[in-house]
Amino acid sequence: MKSSRALAARILRPLLSESPSGNLSEQFNTHLNTDNDKDQGLIKELCFGVCRHYLYLQAITQSLLAKPLKKKDKDIELLILIGLYQLKFLRTPVHAAINETVSGCIALKKPWAKGLINGVLRRFLRDQNNIENGISKKLSTQTSHPSWLVASLEKDWPQHCADILEANNAPAPLTLRVNSLKGSVSEYLETLSNAGIQAQACDFSKDGITLKEAVKVEFLPGFAEGLCSVQDESAQLAADLLEAAPHQRVLDACSAPGGKTCHILEKYPQLESLIALDKEPVRLEKVHSNLERLNLRAELKAADAANLSTWWDKRPFQRILLDAPCSATGIIRRHPDIKWLRREKDISMLAQQQLELLTSLWQTLEPGGILVYATCSVLKQENENLVEQFLSQTKDAQEIKIEANWGISTTIGRQILPKPGRQDGFYYARLRKCTDK
Repeated sequence: MKSSRALAARILRPLLSESPSGNLSEQFNTHLNTDNDKDQGLIKELCFGVCRHYLYLQAITQSLLAKPLKKKDKDIELLILIGLYQLKFLRTPVHAAINETVSGCIALKKPWAKGLINGVLRRFLRDQNNIENGISKKLSTQTSHPSWLVASLEKDWPQHCADILEANNAPAPLTLRVNSLKGSVSEYLETLSNAGIQAQACDFSKDGITLKEAVKVEFLPGFAEGLCSVQDESAQLAADLLEAAPHQRVLDACSAPGGKTCHILEKYPQLESLIALDKEPVRLEKVHSNLERLNLRAELKAADAANLSTWWDKRPFQRILLDAPCSATGIIRRHPDIKWLRREKDISMLAQQQLELLTSLWQTLEPGGILVYATCSVLKQENENLVEQFLSQTKDAQEIKIEANWGISTTIGRQILPKPGRQDGFYYARLRKCTDK
């Protein structure tokens, strides 16, 4: 028996176990195919929703169960959470939410749980207000964020913490980058309007458009022909910050999936060359695919950016973009599983890796050249604190202040915090390599 709710529970189980593994994207690729194509939207919605509201839904579940479920029955707990998510956050008719969730027990081969799930969900409906009022008022539970992350955000952004947590649980908008080699924002807005798609120009990116409602890319006019790409507005700011000039050599380190690579080539078509570097060969396949669709050319190299001997030809670059591997805490709204896959200990490990990358790549930058350091993190340990540490130990490095009407000016660089309906969380710093005096 096929069941969308049961499949959603299977997808979620490895992510929400005591020792989480994989991620939602990998799970979707593994479990979703043409056989369940008509249910994919619902399945993804259920998975995203449970990840967004996991601790809150779990607290409700625990208050409704007479005794905790066994570890081997994590799938049944997840099925309950899926049912509660439908009743609390979706407009799913009550009979469908309950009956379809209960029937998921059969697909999971645990028919004994039908009565349990039915009783739990119906009891929630009967006494919803009292049940919700009785669960923990801790910010971690109420906003469904791990306590370590809440503590970090309260420390780093005391005035913005509540807004960040709220934004993380709101669906992200679909933002496009118009290919400036093939048209303008105003022209593509007119094209979208003629196709019945409502959109508006972004506030800060010169090439950005945000859609009022998301649509599949195959429904975007001219997408296959390269008129536009999907890219958040915050990420679109990287190319402008490079301020590249004709005939320069540019390095896009950690380039996959290639959005920024392509934007640089669209914005600066007269570069001598651009090297798109990434550690994972399989991730470079996506870069290649994006370049092909947009009819752009770059030199792709699979190598560890920090290990210069494996890829660098000793010719310096005039511009470098280091979009460093990070906690991705600025894009939780797009990948809510990040909350449960990331661990507090990961942050110091990532910061060490970021510093190593920055220190190594600095050697490849020509005196007078510019390096743009970027992350999709909102944690200062990976951002301004990390760059400040680098500057303190690198005599020929100096900050170029970013004067902009976006984000927050920090000790070093600028920080964008996620906002509902607007940009992802992102950090940028611009550094110049001093010339010999």
